[in-house]
Amino acid sequence: MERSTESGRIETVLLHDWLTGFRGGERVLEAFCDIFPESPLYTLIHVPNTTSEKIEKRKIVASFLSKIPKIESHYRKFLPLFPSAAESLTIRENPRLILSSSHCVIKGVQKPKDCVHISYIHSPMRYLYDQYDNYFGKHAPLYQQWGGRTFRSYLTSWDLSSNDNVDYMVANSKFVQERIKKYYRRDSHVIHPFVELQDFREHAKKDLPKKDYYLMVTAFAPNKRVDLAVEVFNELGKPLKIIGSGQQDAWLRSFAKPNIEFLGNLSRDQVIHHMREARGFIFPGVEDFGITPLESLAAGTPVIAFKAGGVLETLTEETSLFFTEPTAKSLKNAVEKFENINFEHGRLVARAEEFSKEVFQSRIEGFINDVVPR
Repeated sequence: MERSTESGRIETVLLHDWLTGFRGGERVLEAFCDIFPESPLYTLIHVPNTTSEKIEKRKIVASFLSKIPKIESHYRKFLPLFPSAAESLTIRENPRLILSSSHCVIKGVQKPKDCVHISYIHSPMRYLYDQYDNYFGKHAPLYQQWGGRTFRSYLTSWDLSSNDNVDYMVANSKFVQERIKKYYRRDSHVIHPFVELQDFREHAKKDLPKKDYYLMVTAFAPNKRVDLAVEVFNELGKPLKIIGSGQQDAWLRSFAKPNIEFLGNLSRDQVIHHMREARGFIFPGVEDFGITPLESLAAGTPVIAFKAGGVLETLTEETSLFFTEPTAKSLKNAVEKFENINFEHGRLVARAEEFSKEVFQSRIEGFINDVVPR
């Protein structure tokens, strides 16, 4: 896909909000890097060696935020500066295509003249729109509540105006497509993300014995509803292992009982190992897409999920059990019902196989070829 011309101009520039870890958004970015192996990458914040070799080995240009000491631990506190940071990034190359991976402000980087900007939207900024109360409501620290009230109008106004910089929006799910239509008044094309299926091939071959624990793999953010799972498993007394970290870490640990084990951030192999052994995977939040439930299926483990958001496009009743209310009672009933259901291993794995990296990249390249003039 990467093409050169007699003038030597760079054909494609990549954008991504920040490079401080390696999660679902960074896996999508890595897939873009496979398609465009020579393209430079612009970002708000770059903490070296926190992503993958494919991402790190290219030219990376970061904004002034990267110069702030210990920014990797406190970047969320600088949200009001994100628009200015995006505007400060000047693309020096002369590309025909800008491909952004955006869930915050990076789509607002000014595009050069005669360039097509395709933005892959993981989500409109959920903390400004439909999940504002989860992030800035009464439960949040006072400084956070004040910040939300003070800057929300400015940030939403800037976010909407920055869409003028985008020629085509690609949503990662129909759920996000609907939110783009609602908040941005823009049409978009849907291309679902993918599961790194090769990581799970050995586990998918046969139905191995399960151990008596449930599992979560998540960031500790308000929309993930880890608190709901902790509340339910406190009451049930059943073993729950939680992999991940985040802003709610200390609070969640403060009221979790001994049957709930916080494992922190583990290696990819360790995460897959726990997914394979777990009795069930708990997914109580509302996600725009949700990679980890599909990864659980790829490891041969069924899912208990809240019936909302992107999981309605990926999980089925043959692979998962849904609970319908975002309450402890509803999740508790689902866990108790789950233990009397036998899920077929082959159906779990087959469903995950429908979301391969190869399919994703083919659809992205096809869309680019359709809209970028040759």
